[in-house]
Amino acid sequence: MQAKKTIKVGIGFATGRKSFQKVLKTYAYTWREGGLTDIENISLNLLVAYDLNYANTEPSDYTNIRPDIRSFVDEIFFIGRTTLNRDIEQMIQAGIFDQEQAKILFGTGYAAKRNAVLYTALKNGMDYLLFLDDDEYPMAVTKTGAYAIWGGQHVLAAHLDAIGQADITNGYHCGYISPIPSFEFNDVLTPEMFRQFIEAISNDIVNWESIGELMKSGGVTYADTKILTANSPQEVPETNGTKFITGANLCLNLTKPERVFPFYNPPGARGEDTFLSTCLHERKVLRVPCYTFHDGFSTYNTLMDGVLPINLKKIDAKDEAVVTRFYRTCVGWIRYKPLLLYITQSESYQQQIDSIREKLMLTLPRVCTYFGNNGFMTILRELNRYDKNVKKHYRQFMEMQEIWNRITSYLQKDAKQ
Repeated sequence: MQAKKTIKVGIGFATGRKSFQKVLKTYAYTWREGGLTDIENISLNLLVAYDLNYANTEPSDYTNIRPDIRSFVDEIFFIGRTTLNRDIEQMIQAGIFDQEQAKILFGTGYAAKRNAVLYTALKNGMDYLLFLDDDEYPMAVTKTGAYAIWGGQHVLAAHLDAIGQADITNGYHCGYISPIPSFEFNDVLTPEMFRQFIEAISNDIVNWESIGELMKSGGVTYADTKILTANSPQEVPETNGTKFITGANLCLNLTKPERVFPFYNPPGARGEDTFLSTCLHERKVLRVPCYTFHDGFSTYNTLMDGVLPINLKKIDAKDEAVVTRFYRTCVGWIRYKPLLLYITQSESYQQQIDSIREKLMLTLPRVCTYFGNNGFMTILRELNRYDKNVKKHYRQFMEMQEIWNRITSYLQKDAKQ
């Protein structure tokens, strides 16, 4: 009788936090508890692309993995600049791309780190690749009456159950997903003014309706019990030519490399998951019924030590760190909005940009006054800058997909030799 083929599963982190080790330990023990480490035909492999500059960390903050955690996986790939640069130079010599293109694809930023993980997974023959974030934990929180109720989540198992029938599987997120703080409206910032501001910077997922509900819960997103008890995944619908996914709790099927897209974001912007979402018209994308808890403000690290709070704190607009994160997120959103509109609604692009600009000119002075932070005026300047460069960014976006096709062909030829 022929032995079953070993399924190689990659578990990828694009990380820059010292808390990575603690998060990895929490996930690893869920793999063992769920029996995945004992299944003979499943090979678990860890891929870690680390950024030493994000929080002034050292390589040892990522590479000194405990022996018990190492025993749960078959191989570990640490993706630092030295290893990656060697492969990049070989591909440049092979004429796959040039130095400038390499910087866009594998340089700095979230998209580049995810591409490094994705490339390493393909190079080493992974069948599936699950992306996890270093500020998300395998647990879900719901609210019954006055109290928070916690439950563990078998994230990897949920994806493996579905990914064989899809190109991409994506889970859900709870906790502190949004940076929108909880605050009281007044004469300076009225609900109508804030609505126009949010409409200017938001997208099809982050919008006034969803944010209004979120503010009522103090900025906390609770897991839906109907999703937690669901038995099957649901296909992700297409909205404005986009099948929206998130960058973590995200699994890619690599068994057909030609169906895989790279990550991209405009230089200095975010949105790498959103831009991947715009490429998925002919791909099957499933939402699997599992949650991760997003600890967006690094408030609940003790969750991984078994400390389960019965109430979750509101995101308080009086907290300077909260306002700073809100500001940075708004800048990040506005930097990628021009390209998103250009890709998905090109026929009305200029009209929409003009409308966004008008709304920002009206609302930003009030937002600055309310939060006591004139830095919010930067948002208008960033809109103008990324609008000016939108065609350049679009060319880069399309060019990266063409280059990625050459990379996958190069890897497949190399594997056959």
